[in-house]
Amino acid sequence: MANPFVHVELQSKDREASKKFYEGLFDWKLDDVPGMDYTMIGVGEGTGGGIMTSPMPEAPSAWLSYVLVDDVTACTKKAKSLGAHVVKDVTAIPNYGRFSIIADPFGAVLGLWQPAARK
Repeated sequence: MANPFVHVELQSKDREASKKFYEGLFDWKLDDVPGMDYTMIGVGEGTGGGIMTSPMPEAPSAWLSYVLVDDVTACTKKAKSLGAHVVKDVTAIPNYGRFSIIADPFGAVLGLWQPAARK
C-alpha cells in the first residue's frame, strides 16, 4: 500500500505518567531514547510509536499519526499547495529520518515521515 501509517506518537503533558498508564494498560515494550525526551513504543506486530512531552504545554495531550512518504519536502510543499497549514516544517532527526507536521484545510493534524536512507 502506498503511504501507510507508520508511527503513532503521544504528545503528553506528563510523559512519565503516560508511560505508567500505557504500561499498565497494554503489553507494550517502552524504551527511553538516550539523550532525548522520547520513549519508543514497541507493540510487536503492527505500527509502533512513541511518547514525548508535548512541545505545546497549553495544548491537551493528543495522539498524532505519521504517514510514510518518499520525499517529505516535496510532500509538505504539495500539501501546502492543496490548502494545508504547515504546523512544523521539515525537521531532521539525525540517523532516523525527517518529518513535518501539517494541518489539512479542515484542521486535522497529520505527520509526514521520510526515514533516513539505509546504508
